[in-house]
Amino acid sequence: MSVRVIVPRDTTALSLGADAVAARLEREARARGLALTLVRNGSRGAAWLEPLVEVETPQGRLAFGPVAAEDIPGLLDAGLLDGDLRAGDTAHPLALGPTEALPWFARQQRFTFARIGVTDPLSLADYLAHDGFRGLELALTRTPQDIVEEVKASGLRGRGGAAFPTGIKWQTVLDTAADQKYIVCNADEGDSGTFADRLVMECDPYLLIEGMAIAGLAVGATQGYIYLRSEYPLAKTILDAAIARAEAAGYLGEDIRGSGRAFHLEVRLGAGAYICGEETSLLESLEGKRGLVRAKPPLPAIVGLFGRPTVVNNVLSLAAVPFILAEGAAAYAEVGMGRSRGTLALQLAGNVRRGGLVELAFGASLRELMEGFGGGTASGRPLRAVQVGGPLGAYLPEAQWDLPLDYEAFAAEGAVLGHGGVVMFDDSVDMAEQARFSMEFCKVESCGKCTPCRIGSTRGVEVIDRILAGRIHADRDREANLELLRDLCDTLEDGSLCAMGGMTPFPVRSALTHFPDDFRRPVEGA
Repeated sequence: MSVRVIVPRDTTALSLGADAVAARLEREARARGLALTLVRNGSRGAAWLEPLVEVETPQGRLAFGPVAAEDIPGLLDAGLLDGDLRAGDTAHPLALGPTEALPWFARQQRFTFARIGVTDPLSLADYLAHDGFRGLELALTRTPQDIVEEVKASGLRGRGGAAFPTGIKWQTVLDTAADQKYIVCNADEGDSGTFADRLVMECDPYLLIEGMAIAGLAVGATQGYIYLRSEYPLAKTILDAAIARAEAAGYLGEDIRGSGRAFHLEVRLGAGAYICGEETSLLESLEGKRGLVRAKPPLPAIVGLFGRPTVVNNVLSLAAVPFILAEGAAAYAEVGMGRSRGTLALQLAGNVRRGGLVELAFGASLRELMEGFGGGTASGRPLRAVQVGGPLGAYLPEAQWDLPLDYEAFAAEGAVLGHGGVVMFDDSVDMAEQARFSMEFCKVESCGKCTPCRIGSTRGVEVIDRILAGRIHADRDREANLELLRDLCDTLEDGSLCAMGGMTPFPVRSALTHFPDDFRRPVEGA
């Protein structure tokens, strides 16, 4: 009887040699006369174990990893296709045991990411077998207002950074009369250390399709666009194929499942600019224009794409919707803390021993995430700082690592959760250099429309460079430059048109406040 062996094919696994592992498996199996069925799935999100090879057994899947192509002969010699290799004479160092029992997975609360790594991303049969499209089928039996009320009751907030209540945005679009409305998915995932959107699109694409179709039914939109980061070619290939299959099966198109209601969906590649992750700049780019930020009001929910009411939501926001419709708002809202309900996709990156995607209910501590899941630094050196929320997020020192992962708790400390990116740094990091990186990032990525962001970031880089180069004549000059840097941060925060300039002060100020000694360079000529 043929044994099913699963090797992932998402971008992370491919970059670490998954194709070579799959090819070696097939080649060795043929040479040995072994009956093997190779399945290419999506990643489970444990980047530190990739390529993660799984073997199906009557007791469930067994995990092996991280596996390199040259490990395959030894694994087969030890009986890879026969069962668990963790015990007795056949013990193998890459054998991890039952996948679901691994503590890294077992301690998570996977609502949105329950299917990644489990199903074949393009198999409609797999998706349906794991409760796929159940939320959409239920939505087709309800009124638009009922759907919006369910999303409101769930407490779902935008996962792209601003954390605005999703149901309130949908209500605005529903209440605005128009001959055409749109659903736009912001898949321009540009924050440092983030990859959750990519995992949804590469490993569970029907989930996003279902979420967008439900959003269309909720607000009366018949056309959707996925604005996809241009650096995600594999995601585009998978999404295009999934959309075509969903259309053929009647889950998209003019007559969804015989309901008489329509929703069409297309993927559009982004312009390669970080600023196009800002919703109004994204809409400009989607219209074929240069990605410049629009002044608000009017809000995109009223005057959005092509001047029509538009829902603009992040991938993770839309991907949470099928669970809410299928299981009910209460099932989603019962986990979390305060106004932060449901789960958050956290992405561990940087100097981390066990990097990858961790989905947890709001309320766990940052320390628990970095130490309990991340296992500390990859270098083995002490952890010194962590940046949460992308390149515009604050740098947090150890005194703040017990903060609960909650929007309001972070905001109270001048920090942001954002898209859930967590980038860790050991004690070799120079935080003054990190402050410079943040300011230069704004300088390079600014759309240039408003003066505080365009000019303020340029002057900010110059001031930091003076401090770092020691081109000052006395300590009083250093203090004057530091004060000037703080003033520039105030100008950026108060005067910028969007969050690009408005949030750049967060990492710079946090570095100045929590790591002041890094700015105390020797004075030139002293």
